[in-house]
Amino acid sequence: MAKITVKLLVDGGKASAGPPLGPTLAPMKVNIQQVVSAINEKTKEFSGIQVPVQVLVDPATKAFEIKVGTPSVAAMIKKELKIDKLAKAAFKEPPVGDLKLEQVLKITRAKLDDLKTRDFRKAVKQVVANCVSLGVTVEGKNPKEMLKEISDGKWDHQIK
Repeated sequence: MAKITVKLLVDGGKASAGPPLGPTLAPMKVNIQQVVSAINEKTKEFSGIQVPVQVLVDPATKAFEIKVGTPSVAAMIKKELKIDKLAKAAFKEPPVGDLKLEQVLKITRAKLDDLKTRDFRKAVKQVVANCVSLGVTVEGKNPKEMLKEISDGKWDHQIK
């Protein structure tokens, strides 16, 4: 019999046996508390961020496997800036925060496997481009200005 996949979003380190996890796994007679403990253990470093998780269950053997994705770029930016909300209308109101290039590079390294490029410079530009719609400045500049500077090579010494 094929494995059954349950996809869900959980707060890092705070999964519970409640919906959607518990009711989905109960008919498979899997130890739900073991699954919850394993999810919480694997997601504890993402505390305060919603993380995509896949639980693969083999109904015949009751064995399970947990795959943890990475949070969205927006969620990681919110965590880096230590803010609760991002801008509703980007740059029509004051910026909600300012990322340093080091923070952008940290987010890029964490998301590199999920981004659609293997070129680190292009991946950095994707993260900076996210800042445009989120109302976040980068190094005190509008993200569009920063994208142009990255393309022109001004930040090549830091983007390695």
